[in-house]
Amino acid sequence: MQPDTPLTWLGLTTTPLELVSFALAVLTVWLNIRQNHWAWLFSILSSLLYAAVFADARLYGDAGLQFVFVAVSVWGWSQWLRGGEDHRPLQVSRLAARGWTAMAMSWLAGWLLLSWFLRHYTDTDVPHMDGFLTAGSLAGQFLLSRKKLENWLVWIAVDVLYVGLYLYKHLTLTAILYALFVLMAAAGWRSWRRAAGGNGI
Repeated sequence: MQPDTPLTWLGLTTTPLELVSFALAVLTVWLNIRQNHWAWLFSILSSLLYAAVFADARLYGDAGLQFVFVAVSVWGWSQWLRGGEDHRPLQVSRLAARGWTAMAMSWLAGWLLLSWFLRHYTDTDVPHMDGFLTAGSLAGQFLLSRKKLENWLVWIAVDVLYVGLYLYKHLTLTAILYALFVLMAAAGWRSWRRAAGGNGI
């Protein structure tokens, strides 16, 4: 069976490639919630497979994003293991006010740049949404790599919007995956908030 051959799984039309990517992505987030550094290995594998899934759906921003995820995952793996004080494992921390501002400005700049590029240089039919969510995903991945608690808030916002985008693109299994991600991100927020100490946002 070819990786892009349609098949039916639990009543949904999908492909073997999307199905394997789905499983690896769920495992990645579950390990992230548990602060297990092996999450980054499965993140790399899932990203490489999803790059092919998204390219086939003409979601070029998301496809390109997967290769950035691979690079960030290598860096994140190193950060989690040796990015803390005295090269010790990184601990969960919170964003300062300056960090919130930097994240928002970076997200906005990335959105404008990616939307322009996707609109003028690809045949995607959703350049603005693809660009917005790609930029937001980059912000979330960077915060996750630095074990910032607020990464989960970014992922909740991004994943909710991704559900709608993937339903529009008829990637039903992936839409279900991102709905699951919303729930997992909420669980990650609660777990990491306890690790960071305190109950406030």
